[in-house]
Amino acid sequence: MVTKLKIDFVSDISCPWCVIGLKSLEQAIGRLDGVASAELHFQPFELNPRMVAEGQDIGEHLSEKYGATPEQGAQTREMIRARGAELGFTFDMGARSRIYNTFDAHRLLHWAEQQGRQRELKMALFEAYFTKGDSPGDHAVLARVAGEVGLDAAAAAEVLASGAYAAEVREREQFYQRQGIHSVPAIIINDRHLISGGQPPDVFEQALRQIAAESTDNVTSTEQ
Repeated sequence: MVTKLKIDFVSDISCPWCVIGLKSLEQAIGRLDGVASAELHFQPFELNPRMVAEGQDIGEHLSEKYGATPEQGAQTREMIRARGAELGFTFDMGARSRIYNTFDAHRLLHWAEQQGRQRELKMALFEAYFTKGDSPGDHAVLARVAGEVGLDAAAAAEVLASGAYAAEVREREQFYQRQGIHSVPAIIINDRHLISGGQPPDVFEQALRQIAAESTDNVTSTEQ
């Protein structure tokens, strides 16, 4: 019996640990063949909701927000780069120099889910920002990336220009904040179980197997 798991992946485009968390989670899901299947939904979270349109220098931002020294920042970036490489994702730390507002990217992801291309767009936006250094706040970049994953680039541009799905994204953001989510990635399984952070694949796999087993036990008990 294959258990179906609903997974809400709460994250931001500008969060490198969200890339690591997603790649790790997907590896873990791939190991569950015959045990569980996953229905993955991406939910919006903004690390910097008040970020200005032109963005901010990364070093300046990290120093202001976290008090990180240049040396600490360099150590963290190397840790992120190495973890990404282990999971098959390229972080080009030289390409990315600024932090941007990501609200419009979340609006586009909301639209992409309706088109059945949310995961593809999410991953492509991560690559555009962390590998190529493109701005996830730039409408031209967002529409181009949408076209690259098989979405209608002109329709994507219309969504971005119209302000569509702003209310829906705000509602989702506020919902998860009310649930106590204040850092990402936050992985919520079956609306009940929370796993926080960019965990290794083994940690995700163990947790998913345990939740799947508990779900199967509950179904069996109900049927008896």
